[in-house]
Amino acid sequence: MKKFIKISSLILAGVLSLGVLVGCGKQESNVIVMGTNPTFPPFEDIQGDEIVGFDVEISKLIAQKLGKELKIEDMEFGQLLGATSSGKIDFIAAGMTATEERAKQVDFSIPYFESKQVIIVKEDNDTIATAEDLEGKKVGVQLGTTGDLFVSGYESDAGATIEVVQFDKGAMAVADLSIGKIDAVVLDAEPAKRILANYEGVKVVEAPFIEEVYAIAVKKGNAELLATINEVLQEIQEDGTYDALYTQYFGVTE
Repeated sequence: MKKFIKISSLILAGVLSLGVLVGCGKQESNVIVMGTNPTFPPFEDIQGDEIVGFDVEISKLIAQKLGKELKIEDMEFGQLLGATSSGKIDFIAAGMTATEERAKQVDFSIPYFESKQVIIVKEDNDTIATAEDLEGKKVGVQLGTTGDLFVSGYESDAGATIEVVQFDKGAMAVADLSIGKIDAVVLDAEPAKRILANYEGVKVVEAPFIEEVYAIAVKKGNAELLATINEVLQEIQEDGTYDALYTQYFGVTE
């Protein structure tokens, strides 16, 4: 089963910080609060009046392990790190890439999913095939995501940049692409597949791009909660639960 990233000191080095203190007073109650941005199917999405998805199922197992009720806070992706640091939420499960920069604000679990960024263009566009082809183009991203960080920070050796257009939701970026307001979109691969199913005339560029791993984030120093989350992630890998959820949400176990 390929998508679950096993514990490795090489993978975790420079990213994970376990801390030594137990934080977040909410753990004294019978409720554990997950923060997410439910515009990222199949990891988190809204169906009717319920937030559902792959991350939600894993979070339910974490709550079960703790003997607590899971509460889900819906917020903008860019607000999640601050909400964790302030104690508004206990942990983030939002298809969040574990980066060194984010690890300055939160502590990350072991990685639980391997993903990549993809470029989306109009179906008749044959001029954009690589990241370098985005130079000088107007490119849509979801605010605060890995795609946003890449596009916003891009600069070639010659000083060329990309004009970034930020959206609260990836689907909004694809909608603007479909009517020609922007030249391309950079999104995570799995949500991109789901979003593209609702739009005609757009395609994913089949080219190597940014690879990344997702992890669950907790308040810095909350070692007790982090240890429980890591324990759950290990257990579901070993007992087949992870494979079952992967098949349910992604259609195949790799």
